Amino acid sequence: MTSANFTFDRLTYEDRLRVAGFDEKQARPHAEALDFALRDSVATPGDIDRVESRLKAKIETTAATLKVEILRWLFVSQTGLAGVRLAAMKFVR
Repeated sequence: MTSANFTFDRLTYEDRLRVAGFDEKQARPHAEALDFALRDSVATPGDIDRVESRLKAKIETTAATLKVEILRWLFVSQTGLAGVRLAAMKFVR
């Protein structure tokens, strides 16, 4: 996932670390690591919308498949029951 709408000012963050007592050898790698982590792991609204769309499509497909399977099962079971009824009627006569 990319974060096109998210901005992180690495240099400002690095400057704040220096003001807080970090030296350049500590501040720069820390700022770079945080920048990399944020760019790699922050989802944008677009990312969430795409995932939501895929999930909705998957749910709709699964629901349609289940409906077909239920109808198939009902048809087969009703046909079987009709056969049993006919056999029972023939047997009783």
